Amino acid sequence: MLFAKRLREGIRRGRIRCSVRIWTRPHVKAGGRYRMDDGEIEVESIVPIRLKAITYDLARESGFESVKDLLQIAKHGRGQNVYLIRFHYLPPGSWPNTSPRRGRRVP
Repeated sequence: MLFAKRLREGIRRGRIRCSVRIWTRPHVKAGGRYRMDDGEIEVESIVPIRLKAITYDLARESGFESVKDLLQIAKHGRGQNVYLIRFHYLPPGSWPNTSPRRGRRVP
């Protein structure tokens, strides 16, 4: 899961803990860990929502100034399915030295 550079500091500090994505299908799963800079994010939940559910408050919670600002970033390709993803940031050294997907050691 990639984040705009302007959002990354807020994610690292724990101020941003959710993201809205418009995809053709989910690209992350609950419990999954995904690299972000030198740490990782761990997805707590991913739920489909309606486009109407994207409010000003949700945009602000996601680190954006407005719904319009969020939608410009959230759309990926031809996707039409809207997902609300809740997550938390894991700084370097706060997780086991194994790959969460295959149980292999990470070099």
